[in-house]
Amino acid sequence: MNFIESIKERAKKDLKTIVLPETMDERVLTAAHVVLKEKIANIILIGNKEEMDLAKYDLAEATIIDPHTSMLTEEFTNTLYELRKEKGMTKEEAHDLLVNDYMYFACMLVKTNRADGVVSGACHSTSNTLRPALQIIKTAPNVALVSAFFLMVVPECEYGEHGTFIFADSGLEQNPDSEKLAAIAGSSAKSFQLLVGKEPIVAMLSHSTVGSAKHADVDKVVEATRIAKEQYPDIQIDGEFQLDAAIVPEVAKSKAPNSNVAGHANVLIFPDLDAGNIGYKLVQRLAKAEAYGPITQGIAAPVNDLSRGCSSDDIVGVVAITAVQAQKK
Repeated sequence: MNFIESIKERAKKDLKTIVLPETMDERVLTAAHVVLKEKIANIILIGNKEEMDLAKYDLAEATIIDPHTSMLTEEFTNTLYELRKEKGMTKEEAHDLLVNDYMYFACMLVKTNRADGVVSGACHSTSNTLRPALQIIKTAPNVALVSAFFLMVVPECEYGEHGTFIFADSGLEQNPDSEKLAAIAGSSAKSFQLLVGKEPIVAMLSHSTVGSAKHADVDKVVEATRIAKEQYPDIQIDGEFQLDAAIVPEVAKSKAPNSNVAGHANVLIFPDLDAGNIGYKLVQRLAKAEAYGPITQGIAAPVNDLSRGCSSDDIVGVVAITAVQAQKK
């Protein structure tokens, strides 16, 4: 059984309710159909029922809510106003957001415990997806920052956990400093343990391996490694490593012979968003890897982004991952 099939099986054992607000996108409706058919999760769709081809997609088992007519809209307007009035939001603005930006309505469903998670981003930007989540659901207790990762499954790959990796941060944190990099490493290790069920082995990536290059960018990763080791003593974390030293045992023997992490890493922490985003897309396109994400970590309930180039199968996978995250919560 491959990775995503195992995630689906875990999701089926404790059904969670996931909201899909982008009902204007056929990929989302196709994914909803598959999720319901395979009984991966319960689905709430946000939108106008008359504008959806319910017969084509067989969405009879989905709950469909139109914010323009829902009895929940007044309650949500009052709640959103109370949450944001200190930021200057009026009730009129709260109402307009809820009926015109379905992501706000979706997050209110999670906030009021009517749903367990949200998946969006097929036709909206990351900021459109995460801004409402951070304003309404907010960060989880004792979490330093919200970050994002891609769960990569590389076919016929001997590295990582049989080709399975987490790449972080590949979708959110633009240029993290050392403390943020360390926090991303800790969160990503926990996400790997939750989703893959194997021990995380975390490599802090750089263009340098244990001092082979001198630069302020390298110093940032060296300091992040020091902080991460101190803050997460029970997790295998090491660096700084070039990518080949992190995952290829033969290279690790020559470049970092004294490290237990080098050559065995399955969680790769990139020094900035440029490197992480380019890295995951290279592996996805050239190695034909499955790429699930950006998956967020650090929000009080799972709210996950999608690449705008995603397929309906990708959406099904992210819904299953979101459901498993919700089980943990």
